[in-house]
Amino acid sequence: CPGCESSKLAFWFRLCLNPQRNTPEVRHAVATIIGASFITFCFGWYAIHVFILVLACYGIMIKSNVNIKFTLSSLIFSPLMIITQKITTLAFQVHDGMCRKQEELKDDQRRLAVHSKPSLLEYLSYNINFLSILVGPCSIYKDYIEFIKGQHVQHRLKRVKDSSSQQNGWDKVPEPSPVRAVINKLLVCACCLLWFFIITKAFPITYNVDPQFISEASFITRLAYALISVQAARPKFYFAWTLADAIHNAAGYGVSGVNERGEVSWDLISNVRIWEIETATSFKSFIDSWNIQTALWLKSVCYDRAPYYRMPLTFVLSAIWHGVYPGYYFTFITAIPITLAARSVRRNFREYFLSSPLLKICYDVVTWAATQLTVCYTVMPFLLLAVEPTMQYYRSMYFHVHVISILTLILLPSKPSSFKSEIQALHSNNNVKED
Repeated sequence: CPGCESSKLAFWFRLCLNPQRNTPEVRHAVATIIGASFITFCFGWYAIHVFILVLACYGIMIKSNVNIKFTLSSLIFSPLMIITQKITTLAFQVHDGMCRKQEELKDDQRRLAVHSKPSLLEYLSYNINFLSILVGPCSIYKDYIEFIKGQHVQHRLKRVKDSSSQQNGWDKVPEPSPVRAVINKLLVCACCLLWFFIITKAFPITYNVDPQFISEASFITRLAYALISVQAARPKFYFAWTLADAIHNAAGYGVSGVNERGEVSWDLISNVRIWEIETATSFKSFIDSWNIQTALWLKSVCYDRAPYYRMPLTFVLSAIWHGVYPGYYFTFITAIPITLAARSVRRNFREYFLSSPLLKICYDVVTWAATQLTVCYTVMPFLLLAVEPTMQYYRSMYFHVHVISILTLILLPSKPSSFKSEIQALHSNNNVKED
């Protein structure tokens, strides 16, 4: 399978095309040629569309003042999801570095800005290298170029040394081996694959809209089955993203620094945090741990740049990026009022449950259950895809999450006064009266 071949090639790339013994041009060329071979093998003649699109966007970038609007609009109609992310990411970063004043940029934009247009070889390598051409993830252009040049690991570890007096000499040690990280991630992949064959197939998503099941089962039974079937569907995403992460690590790419135990962390381009997803106590924390690199891309190209309606526009862009199935739009449009309602509930009530450990535990349990049920309701159209089964499911659930979210936004104040602030104000007023 392509994933297995990518893993083998990634180890070969790290060991045999080591940057200390090979020039960046050689590494760029090999990564590009293998990536082009992969997409030709997988897509046949359709691969021509990939090459034409990538080269056309490079021409736009070189000949114009990085016309981002044209580049993004030309990619909206493309199913090439990862290449869409990469080209638009690079276009914005070149635009930030060459067309905008530094004082206009946010800190992240200033750090990631690219101050010269990439060569054709660098551009092709970044977009169609064999590590990420099939399932991604999208990575930062500067990080990828550092990896090709052999500077990635040392630069990442040197930042730790510069920012902490407790970690010394990280830029002097030999390059760390990714073998342990790769093995751990491959074991996770094996577990996900086992879960898929045993559990996922036993709880098909389509049974949620089976007419007999809807008519005979109680609301609680249907709710429970929906929760189980959606959670059973997650491991296929865990598998693909974790395997992609392991492939990058096998090539020596993915060091983010060191963890709290002083060990090298290989999670720079990780796309999923499984434990954080399964234990999420808020809609936001779930989203932040799911498809992480896509979330960072959406933040970079939309959320941080939109002058208004940032959150709704980001969800709409996410739907467009995913494709043309109506279920995607149902999911991401539904997520807008849910996100706003979740923020409002958290602002209004969370502080009242922080006064004791027991209350905090109760709050966490309730919010965990609410988060998992809400996510289940929200992503069901994403898995059902079509309009008819989506509406059938929503009707069977009485649109309860939509109704609750809208009522929450109507009834709860958007900017609640803090309980602590009220107590402090009362105490202050009492002091004034005494004076």
